[in-house]
Parts: sequence; C-alpha cells; structure tokens
Amino acid sequence: MDILSYSSYGWLPSALYLILLLVLSFRTKAMAESPLFSGLVQAAILVILLIHGVQLHDSVFTPKGFVFGFAQDLSLIAWVGLAFYWFQSWFTPISSLRWMAILFAMVYAILPTIFPGSLLSPQAVSDPWFKGHFIVATVSVGLLSLAAMHAMLMSVQDRALHRQLAIAPNSRIANWLEELPPLMMMENLLFNLLYVGFALLTLTVFSGLLFSQTLFGKPLVFDHKTIFALVSWFLFGGLLIARWRVGLRGRAAIRWVLSAYTALLLAYIGSRFVLEVILQRA
Repeated sequence: MDILSYSSYGWLPSALYLILLLVLSFRTKAMAESPLFSGLVQAAILVILLIHGVQLHDSVFTPKGFVFGFAQDLSLIAWVGLAFYWFQSWFTPISSLRWMAILFAMVYAILPTIFPGSLLSPQAVSDPWFKGHFIVATVSVGLLSLAAMHAMLMSVQDRALHRQLAIAPNSRIANWLEELPPLMMMENLLFNLLYVGFALLTLTVFSGLLFSQTLFGKPLVFDHKTIFALVSWFLFGGLLIARWRVGLRGRAAIRWVLSAYTALLLAYIGSRFVLEVILQRA
C-alpha cells in the first residue's frame, strides 16, 4: 500500500501539521527562544512540506492522467503559502505568521480526501507546456492567496492597534497579535508577495490566452473563468501602479487586495467548487 496515496494516507500531512501545531502551542518561552528548538521546528516543517508536496504531485499527475478539483487547488495554495513563510522566516521574524500558515495547511491538506476531484485530461501529464503552465499558475495563485490572508491579518492588526476590536487583554489572541511584526514590516512583506504573485499571474494569464490550443487542446473561450482571471489581473496591476505612482497603502490597499483576490478566487477555485459540489458534475 503506497503511503503517498490519497486513498490510503491522505490524512497524513494534516495529522503531522496538527502535531506540529500542538507542539508550538504548548511550548514554553525558554523553548521558543532556543536556537535548537527553532531549528527542529524548521526541519519538521520542511519534512512535512516534502510529504505534502509529493503526495499532491502524485495525486494530480496520476498514471491515468491529470486529476484536479477545487480541493486540490486549495491544498496546493496552502502548500505554496507555508513554503513561502518557511523560506521567509529564515530572514524575517515572522514566527506568528508561520503558525497561521501551518493552520491553513492542516485544514486544506485533508480536503482532497473528501473531494477527490475528477479526471480532466488523460494526455496533460505528458505535456511539458501544460505542466509548466500549471506549476506557474499554482504558485501565482498560492502567493496571491497568501497576500489576501496577509491583508486580512493586517486589517485585524490595525483595528486592534486603534482599539476598534474588543479583545480581552492578556488573552491568547491579544498575545498573538502583539507578537506580529510591525505594520510597516507587514506592509512591505505584503507588497513583496504581490510583486512576485502578479508577475507569475501575468505569465499564467497570457500563456493561457496565447497557447490555449497547446495547453488545453481547445481554442480560447471567453467564459466566466477567463473573464474573472482578466478582471483580477487588471485589479492587481492597478493596485501595484497606484502603489508606485501615489504610494497607496493602509486600509485602501487592503481593500483593493481583497477585491482583486475575490475575482481571482471566482476564476480559479469557484468554478470547480460549483461544478463538483453544487452541480455534482466533473
């Protein structure tokens, strides 16, 4: 029995993420400040990411063909987000953000066992153009999803600083918010995510438009997915231009990020969710 098969061990990454979260939740302050403990946590995250990543790859690119659905999409987004924070945490003190990324990875990693997706193409797994497009699209959507979650967290952090949220002093949530990096650092990290994510989204959208026949075996169709993808691309592009020209920041930037991400979500995940869960179609 293959340990990297969703049919048998799809729960394994989620279980490992849960164990890691429990360890991080009940660690002492002395443990948290220990370089040895930090190194072990980083090593544990890397190992779980590798297991999660191999499992996802083998479940999407199967011997029967390309199998995909909204659950695999969410799991891949969570994987990309945690991988980014794992890398970034070597250079920036963002351990509290890493905890959030692990939580999302734990929840989303189990979804493909509940919603296994459907066989979309028997030939796509052997097409290097399609694989390249899929990998770039996955990374771009993952980074922009992370940017959206980051923006929501910044909004909570900003409202907490201005005493607009009723949070009990010395509670676990209050302590967690206090451990977050300063808002300026959070904002810089947000736009770093947006720059890279938008560049990859640009490559994804226009490779799909120009090479639709090669990638998907059919000419370009301006359906709701294509339209929402273009709307999202224009919104993210407008946000970055506004940042460059007028220094857009703060709550206005957060609202713009969330609006652009909503369109992206409808394009890349919403359509699969409607087909698989609501309409019960592949």
